[in-house]
Amino acid sequence: MIMMNNNLRVFIQVADKGSFTATANELFVSQPAISRAIKALEDELKLKLFFRDKRKGLILTDAGQKVLILARQMADMENRIYQTAFRENNFLGGKVRIASMPILTSVILSKVFYQFRQKYPYVTLELAEGSSSEIRTAVEEHKVDFGFTSSPFGTLDNLVLLDDRMVAISKEDFKEEHVIDLHDDSERYIFCHAGHETVLDELKTQKVKLEHSFTVQQAETVIKLVSENNGIGILSELVLNATPNSLKRHSVEPSVQMAVGLVANDLSDLTPVATALLRMIQDTCIQYQNEHNE
Repeated sequence: MIMMNNNLRVFIQVADKGSFTATANELFVSQPAISRAIKALEDELKLKLFFRDKRKGLILTDAGQKVLILARQMADMENRIYQTAFRENNFLGGKVRIASMPILTSVILSKVFYQFRQKYPYVTLELAEGSSSEIRTAVEEHKVDFGFTSSPFGTLDNLVLLDDRMVAISKEDFKEEHVIDLHDDSERYIFCHAGHETVLDELKTQKVKLEHSFTVQQAETVIKLVSENNGIGILSELVLNATPNSLKRHSVEPSVQMAVGLVANDLSDLTPVATALLRMIQDTCIQYQNEHNE
C-alpha cells in the first residue's frame, strides 16, 4: 500500500491503541520513531492531535477526533481502490472489518469465516467484539465496515436477519407453565451483558424497576449462578440455545422481543468484499433460522 501518508497510518494506530509504546511494539519499530511520525503529522497539519492526561494517558484532542474519522475514511477509500484493482485482475482481495457480539461470532460467524476464507483467500478479515453500544460506536466512527449485533440499532442503516426474544431460566421445575413477571421486584434477576440493553430499554417504557437484579459478562456465568439457586436468569433465546444447560425455561412478562442484524452507516455503499461477507452472513442466518424452526 503506497497511497496513504505513512504518518496517517501511524496516527490511526496510536489513536486505536492509546499508546505510543503499544503502537511501536505492534509495528516492530522504536517508540521514538512513532513519536517522530506523530510530531511530523502535527507539524504538517499545524494541529495538536493528542494531549497527555496523568490518569487517563494519551487522549485525542477535539481536532484529533475529527482528523481520525477522516483518516479512517481515507484508509477505507484506499482499500476500495485496491479492491477494484484486485477485481480487474480476476480475483477478489483487500480487507473487510467487522464488529460482532461474541455470541454471534460463536453461533454464526464461526461458520461464515471458514467458508469466506475458502472462497476469497486474498481477503484479510479483521474482527472486533463488543456490546451492542460498542459496536454501534465502532460503525459510527468508521472503525469497521459494518457491525453484527442485536437491537437497538439506533439511527444506523440496518438489515434484520434473525428474530430473538428474552426468556427466563430457573432451577425450579414448576408443575405448570409459569410466566416470570419482571414487575415482581422481590425476585433476584440475573442478566447477561448481551441483550441487557434491549431489556432495559423495553422495561423503562413500562416503568419496571429491577433494583435487585445484577448483570454478568458471560451466559455461562448466568447459568452457573442460577444452577446454584442465586436467582432467575434472563437471557436471549439465541444465547440460551447456544449454551448447553439443563435448566427450566419460562416466558417473561412483559414480553421482550429483539432483532439481530447488520448495521452500517450505509449498507448500500459497502466495499465489494464487505458486501460478499454480508451476503454470506445473511445466507447462514437463514439456514440457522430454518434449522431452529423445524
